[in-house]
Amino acid sequence: MTFHKIEFYQQKAVKAIRAWLWFFIIALVISGLTALGVETQMKLASAFIQSHTTTFGLWFYKVFEGLQDTNNFYPFLAYGFDWLAFAHLVIAVVFMGPLKDPVRNKWVIQFGRIACLMIIPFAFIMGAVREIPLWWRLIDCSFGIIGLIPLTICYRLINQLERMQENKNS
Repeated sequence: MTFHKIEFYQQKAVKAIRAWLWFFIIALVISGLTALGVETQMKLASAFIQSHTTTFGLWFYKVFEGLQDTNNFYPFLAYGFDWLAFAHLVIAVVFMGPLKDPVRNKWVIQFGRIACLMIIPFAFIMGAVREIPLWWRLIDCSFGIIGLIPLTICYRLINQLERMQENKNS
């Protein structure tokens, strides 16, 4: 492969990596921000569903009531949601490294993939302990699976980029 072709494919790979990383970062930030104002969100969701006779509707209303009662008597517990949101934002910042230099910061992608995989056993174990319905745990697991997709694409592209850099240098 000629030098110009390698350069072209490297630029194309970096562009694709950055696009997928921006998608992941934005999703992580949005996901984190949803941890703020949970009671209000659950009130709206419960009102939107309007059916407290379905499993889905009953669960949303139960969660809303639990949050409302907890916030009325123990508002300081909501501080945990604030820290959850903060953690999402901090983790999103870590992914700025691969935006700048994907090969050098490949470890961040590996970390993200491991974290996405860890969601699955965590959701099943802690969900069972906290009596979260199975269908809700599956929704939680889907976040890990969805996050794994762009990170795996980035990981593969970074591996290709590494090989192209090795070929260019040899």
